[in-house]
Amino acid sequence: MSEGAPESAPARRPRVGVGVLVLREAHVLLGRRRGAHGSDTWAPPGGHLEFGESIESCAVRELAEETGMLAHDVAKGPYINTVFAAEALHYITIFAVVRAATGEPVVREPDKCVAWQWFAWDNLPTPLFAPLQSLVESGFVP
Repeated sequence: MSEGAPESAPARRPRVGVGVLVLREAHVLLGRRRGAHGSDTWAPPGGHLEFGESIESCAVRELAEETGMLAHDVAKGPYINTVFAAEALHYITIFAVVRAATGEPVVREPDKCVAWQWFAWDNLPTPLFAPLQSLVESGFVP
């Protein structure tokens, strides 16, 4: 236990999220979040990395679950470290870049997403989900 931490403090650990940056004709796919931390912000498809799962496999799975789209060209991208203080959550978000995907996005989890839309990277909507906002502020351009 770290020095100065009370013995009754719960062990908190960061979680690993995977954000899926789907690119098509110089646009990126974003959805308006609903029902979780970051509600009413714009974010790419994504979710939690499962035990034993690769970043690329997680990106393919999450994209299909959330949008019905199938990813064909997936590469690991940058990562972002985000603490959601109000929710007492800490995430490491690893972004995956999808340069080829088939299908059109459909809202498959309406309790988590209001709508999917395509945006130019230099004209993103606001507010952005905190990890995506940090990625933009880092200067990353897909």
